[in-house]
Amino acid sequence: MLNCEPMTQLTPGGGAGDHDPMQILRTPDERFADLPDFPFEPHYAQIPDLDGGTLRVHYVDEGPADGPVVLLMHGEPSWSYLYRHMIPVLVKGGFRCIAPDLVGLGRSDKPAEMTDYTYARHVEWMGSLLFDHLDLGYITFFGQDWGGLIGLRLVAAQPERYARVVVANTGLPDGTQRPSEAFLAWQKFSQETPELPIGKLINAACVRDLSPAEIAAYEAPFPDQSHTACARILPSLVPTSPDDPEAAANQAAWEVLRRFDKPFLCAFSDNDPVTAGGERAFIGRVPGTEGQPHTTIEGGGHFLQEDKGPEIARLIIDFVGSTK
Repeated sequence: MLNCEPMTQLTPGGGAGDHDPMQILRTPDERFADLPDFPFEPHYAQIPDLDGGTLRVHYVDEGPADGPVVLLMHGEPSWSYLYRHMIPVLVKGGFRCIAPDLVGLGRSDKPAEMTDYTYARHVEWMGSLLFDHLDLGYITFFGQDWGGLIGLRLVAAQPERYARVVVANTGLPDGTQRPSEAFLAWQKFSQETPELPIGKLINAACVRDLSPAEIAAYEAPFPDQSHTACARILPSLVPTSPDDPEAAANQAAWEVLRRFDKPFLCAFSDNDPVTAGGERAFIGRVPGTEGQPHTTIEGGGHFLQEDKGPEIARLIIDFVGSTK
């Protein structure tokens, strides 16, 4: 039986008396042994949990240490395993690939309560890793799903760190747009289902059928439902009305993106009902989109990295080569 006992982190300096300390779950390492096509060494950083303690955050770091950085950010309920077919192609092209696991997902620590998670905290957590710990610069950013929602906030926060941006099946909603019916259905399901079937959900959002071993790899971070607080709450944190807690912050981020003139490419897929047409929010609105070879990834579902990973990696390589 795997030991999945929670680690409780106490707030230093007597702060624990003000509120209960954040309870942190950590998925046992053996859950990640012998995953198919994922030979990458784990890397970890300690970052502030924003509640007085710390969190251990995992990231993949492959390729030459002095190579140009490609930052690959996943959404939910996936993790960096999603990029296993892209990383080798990018590394062969001479790039350093950084693929973090969002807090609450993958090999990163998982605060146990849904109320521990906010959109703003996710942005701060990833900023702590990417900016404060790794100090990344001249970044080529690729973001999908929540990887875009969080990653684009970071682009807006420190645009000088970025060389170019690629977005796929994502957005930066500020509460003024009507979400797709497919998203609203997913949001409702995520909040109401007694159990969140992670592997089945990811498989259903791909065009190809994942193997049983691949489905198990997506379930590896979640020994039981107690570990799924992040996966369960994230759909409800997407701003869908102007009075959403993060609507104003996303509107402020858009003010920056409306001035962002570095190369900005859209590569949405043709088989994703959740984000269909999402490229229209960027093209013509972000100055850097002008004159870029925006493309539709044919035969790609929501998780287009699973369906067309090597193709997308080559697209990124070509994009970098054409915008140096």
